Amino acid sequence: MTDEQLAGLEALLFIHGEPLAYQKIGKILGISATEAKTLAAELGKRLSAQDRGLTLVRNDDQAQLATKPAFAGIVEDFVKAELTEDLSPASLETLAIVAYFGPISRSRIDYQRGVNSSFILRSLLIRGLVERHPDPVHPNTYLYQPSFDLLKYLGVNAQTDLPEYPRFRKLLTDFETQQQVPSTPAAETMLAPDTGPATPPAVQ
Repeated sequence: MTDEQLAGLEALLFIHGEPLAYQKIGKILGISATEAKTLAAELGKRLSAQDRGLTLVRNDDQAQLATKPAFAGIVEDFVKAELTEDLSPASLETLAIVAYFGPISRSRIDYQRGVNSSFILRSLLIRGLVERHPDPVHPNTYLYQPSFDLLKYLGVNAQTDLPEYPRFRKLLTDFETQQQVPSTPAAETMLAPDTGPATPPAVQ
């Protein structure tokens, strides 16, 4: 067990945002499932320090990062404020990706933006601007697409009626081909597996 492995696990759980199986953790980090479980136990121990805002929720099969219950009030106030304000540039960026490239998984959205989009997707879902449905190929994985309300607000009858829709779709396909990322919504890589937007248990 090394500090680099611990840091890798923390980064992986952060970008994933949902419970992640030790078997999958081990596969990504190049260790066994048993070693991944031991690694998670050590990460949980380190996160228990008073100067850390996150905690690790674990069971026999998987682990997930979450905010500590002590900070639930702070997080809740932030979420409420975020939902009453206008969409931020980051939210508009994410919304544009979903509008033009949906159905699309969170892993591909994160890859395009270069950051974790869990909270933003959750906000867009609550606002009714996007919707999600299970990936027919990968169980427990979701695909995001523009909602009917968003299309009505934009004044289009269908997603394909968005301005320069074919051009932007081709740009994404070309980019992902160059990066060797599957462009088919259901053909996901392990860049950042998606099982829905991350909602820390402390604020649910």
